[in-house]
This record gives sequence, C-alpha cells and structure tokens, in this order.
Amino acid sequence: MKREIIQTEDGSTTIHLTDLNESYHSKHGAIQEAYHVFIKNGLSLFEGKSVSILEIGFGTGLNTFITYLEGLKSYKEINYTGIEAYPISASEVAQMNYVQELEAQESSNIFDLIHNCPWEVPFSITPHFSLIKRQQLFQDISEVNSYDLIYFDAFGFRVQPELWSEEIFQLMYNSLKNEGVLVTYACRSSIKKAMLAVGFEVEKLPGAPGKREMLRAFKR
Repeated sequence: MKREIIQTEDGSTTIHLTDLNESYHSKHGAIQEAYHVFIKNGLSLFEGKSVSILEIGFGTGLNTFITYLEGLKSYKEINYTGIEAYPISASEVAQMNYVQELEAQESSNIFDLIHNCPWEVPFSITPHFSLIKRQQLFQDISEVNSYDLIYFDAFGFRVQPELWSEEIFQLMYNSLKNEGVLVTYACRSSIKKAMLAVGFEVEKLPGAPGKREMLRAFKR
C-alpha cells in the first residue's frame, strides 16, 4: 500500500495512505488533534494522579510523546501501553517533525527512545514513565480491569469499520478499571450505539479543529 509523509495544517507531519485516502492523524493538524482529544479531554481528568493508559494505534508515537511531555508537569506516574499491528519504519519515524513543532528539543532523545526501545517488554523511559509496545491486533486484547484511560485512535470507520464494532468496544470496556475513560476523535452515531450497547456511558464533546464533535465514554 502506497504511503507518503504529508504536512498537516498546524505544521506537524503524518503518514497518508494514498490508496485508502486515510491518514494517521487529522489533516487539519496532527498535534492539535492529539492535544484536544487525548490530553484535554482524556489525560487531564487524571491530573495529579498515577494513570495507566492503553493506546489503540501507537502509529507514529505522537500521542505517546505528547503524553510523556504532559507527564512532566503534573502526573505522578504514567504506565503506557501502545498497541500497533503494523509498526511504521525507522525512515518514517525520522521524517516526523514532532520534536521541532512541539519545541521539545530537550526531549528529542525521549522521542527516539520511544521508538527504539524493544517491543513486547515493559521499558522505563524515565522513572515516572514506563512504556510497553505490543505488536498485536486490537481484536486480541484480553486484559481485564487494567487501565484508567484508553486513547482510541484507530483508522476511521470508513476504511476499517470492524475496529469500531460492539466486539471491539466490549474488549475496551473489559480492559478498563471501574471509572475508567475512553476518548476518541470519532463521533458517528453507529459508534456511539456500539459503545452504549456494551455498557459505556457516552457523551459528545466539541471536536478537534476540522471536526464538529468527538466521543468520550465512561465505565461506571
């Protein structure tokens, strides 16, 4: 499948799958979307606490890196699990400009470490941020009551509707602790219906730039 590196509207890069006309992040701004959906409406709910995060779609490592940067400010400890069935290449990682766009040159070694640390084993990025990257299909996630927060960042419903099914959201619900939270950029009625069907409480929130709404779901 043909892939190309493109620049999004906020200056940050992403990967575009030309055959599917689908990108890893919003063309309206990769960094803007990550902060709005996953930090503002997800991670910020756990400010001052330790938090265990599951990311559905590790991809370019943007969400992981931004979460690390936010963790330097006001979080006790972050344990991060990134699931990715098809890891991107080292050459693609090298073309991501997140360190520059985030003005995080002092943490450029951390971005490199996020991508270069081994897969399938827990790795301490710092004493307060641990990461495990798993090469795994989302359908094979089997944890129960393990996470406080899920970043649901799969490819869109248009190209992979099976990733937005009741079956997948049941796995997400099972993997969350009580009072856990799932956030996603999407806001299709069928997605909300699937979330509700497995027991989530769901709310619509204003979306990231270029998208009217997003969804946030709670396990009560």
